[in-house]
Amino acid sequence: MIGKASPTRMVRVTRHRDGLIRREKDSLSVEEPLEIRVAWGDLETRTVEAIAVTMRTPGEDFELVAGFLLGEGVINSVDELEELTYCRGQETQEYNVVEARLRPGVRFDLERLRRNVFTSSSCGVCGKASLEAVAFSGCTNLEDELRVEGTLLPGLPDTLLEGQGVFAQTGGLHAAGLFGADGELYALREDVGRHNAVDKVLGRTLLDRKLPADDRILVVSGRASFEIVQKALMARVPVLVAVGAPSSLAVDLSEEFGQTLVGFARGDGFNVYCGNVRLI
Repeated sequence: MIGKASPTRMVRVTRHRDGLIRREKDSLSVEEPLEIRVAWGDLETRTVEAIAVTMRTPGEDFELVAGFLLGEGVINSVDELEELTYCRGQETQEYNVVEARLRPGVRFDLERLRRNVFTSSSCGVCGKASLEAVAFSGCTNLEDELRVEGTLLPGLPDTLLEGQGVFAQTGGLHAAGLFGADGELYALREDVGRHNAVDKVLGRTLLDRKLPADDRILVVSGRASFEIVQKALMARVPVLVAVGAPSSLAVDLSEEFGQTLVGFARGDGFNVYCGNVRLI
């Protein structure tokens, strides 16, 4: 289900080009907050708590929430979700609050989730603690059976760009795409936030019951941060390809769990930071 808000908005701009000044219309990417709530416990003792607020481009909100819950280790399969629903009322902006209702009996440790928020690359906690937090969330070493033709990788960002319809209108969105080992595109999502685009793609995969994604390649339009690597690992994605550079902690995390991490993937080549074994 998709919210009714549009991912773009028209505005008036003044263009200064080649000494000429013109008033024209321009299309902007919409950025709005999404509050994520979790409801858990038995039907008689249900608890509802807001666990996160993210600034996102409206659209595929349920996928975003499903992917976020997977990446944070709140759920491991779609069977643990009873329902995803918008919360609409006088106290909330329409379509900007999503409640994830866990099935009765599914355990949810709110305090553990709060303790592990330091895994975000924006926080100043040491790398060792961050790596341990990912392992504690349930991530384990990846299998290394997948093999990918190295010549395939530089063209994947171009395929990603070709599918970015909203980016073509606005020039203001990141994208994430999930590909097969043969280069076939399975799912593509756009968002103002890199991590949100990844959540949407992996959330779609979760809802389609296609996890673990151990035969897939995740391609992101920007850099590869610790947080994006973490999300890929939780979905069991063995190969992560970024158009930009990875961070040092992203490389440490990929190497720790046996992932193939590729950066600067462009038409003329790419860099492999770890996991060469999967590339032919």
